[in-house]
Amino acid sequence: MASDLILLIPEIILLLSIVAALVAEMLHLPRTALVVMLAGLLVATVLTLPLLGQDTGIFSGTYRIDTLSVWAKLILLPATALALILARAELADSDREGTVYVLLSLVTLGSLVLAGAGDTMLLVLGVLMSGLGSFALVAYPRNNIATEASMKFFVFASVTGSVMIFGLSYWFGGTGSTLLSDLTRLEGKPLIAAVGLIAVIIGLGYKASLVPFHFWAPDAYEGAPVSVAAYLSVVPKVGAIFALAQVVRHLPVTMDWPLIIAVVSVLSMAYGYLAALVQDNIVRLLAYSSIAQAGYFLLAMVAVGVSSLAFESMVVFAAAYVAMNLGAFAVVMRVGRTLDAFSGIGRTNPVLGVAMVVFLLSLAGIPPLAGFVGKFLLFAASIDAGFTWLVVVAILNSVLSLAVYLRIVVPMYRQSDTVGATGLTPMPLVTLVGAIAFAFTLGIGLAAQVLLNQLN
Repeated sequence: MASDLILLIPEIILLLSIVAALVAEMLHLPRTALVVMLAGLLVATVLTLPLLGQDTGIFSGTYRIDTLSVWAKLILLPATALALILARAELADSDREGTVYVLLSLVTLGSLVLAGAGDTMLLVLGVLMSGLGSFALVAYPRNNIATEASMKFFVFASVTGSVMIFGLSYWFGGTGSTLLSDLTRLEGKPLIAAVGLIAVIIGLGYKASLVPFHFWAPDAYEGAPVSVAAYLSVVPKVGAIFALAQVVRHLPVTMDWPLIIAVVSVLSMAYGYLAALVQDNIVRLLAYSSIAQAGYFLLAMVAVGVSSLAFESMVVFAAAYVAMNLGAFAVVMRVGRTLDAFSGIGRTNPVLGVAMVVFLLSLAGIPPLAGFVGKFLLFAASIDAGFTWLVVVAILNSVLSLAVYLRIVVPMYRQSDTVGATGLTPMPLVTLVGAIAFAFTLGIGLAAQVLLNQLN
């Protein structure tokens, strides 16, 4: 038990920090809550570093300390810290400010549980923990748009979560165990295996906003504060994707589950970008972009158990995606939610314009940025698994993504006299987050080999 708890120290530190921050909020000390959470996230991240290279299970195999769970901490803990800073910049001195910091961190804890899940019960626990806080965060503005979005989110999550639990009961009946490592016992039971897999894809697919379980995402992102939308677009998504990878690694090899994953990938990429093409609201555009990006993650999923690049590519793309997406949302916080607000911003504020161009080109997968490196590795993993046709579809969607992101870039460099292009209010905290995201977007692209060496 003691050795298991030692391997769980980062999660324990995060949990204790959440409790301390909650106490600070109860005492009406939101700034103290923020400082406590930032310190806790930093300490938890540092204490995760010694776990690199570990590959074991704790508490009888119900929780895993492996490549996915360790890198989930190293990616999602700093991402949460950046999201907290964005939230401070946007919601400072508002009602229940400290509650936002606590809820964001609780959702992160749930996402980490998902990423390290070695048991179906932890899948359910992770979905619940990361979901309950998300509903409240979306409803934070307490207006009609936010309330409606939160209710849609809640109803959708309730249905998909129930379907997942129902499907998991089939797996328990077929294996006599809740451990994911025992899913190999489903060999020769294709119907039971298929029912459970479809249910899990539904339950985790909603968390990752995969098509056709994405309907909540655009409304939730639009209704929520921008900082919350930025957070929801990265942390719960990565946790759910890593959880799905933990599941499929133990499915019977005779079951053609990669084809199901590939179909969901194609639908997510194509629909996400096609829907984004007609959006005038930047937050909704980025919401549909995040749906498409979730489809790219699945290129690595089809290679799990076949290619050594599967987990490596997933981790690198996750790190790249978190950096470039948080950076794009940071710029949106500075400029505004509409395309009109971006008109001429590249001329009046060249630094902000260049930063947004870099984030968007990275999302499109243009070299030598982080997004290109991540997608290149995803393509390599998918080809290793024999899914060359899926890579071709992904490349075609990358071309389509240029049309999507140029819808933002082109107006940025038009001559404009609109108020939205000038007179931006200084936001030092948002600038800090944008600068950090910019550095990682460039750094991961230019020094990807360093990251890959840590993964091997």
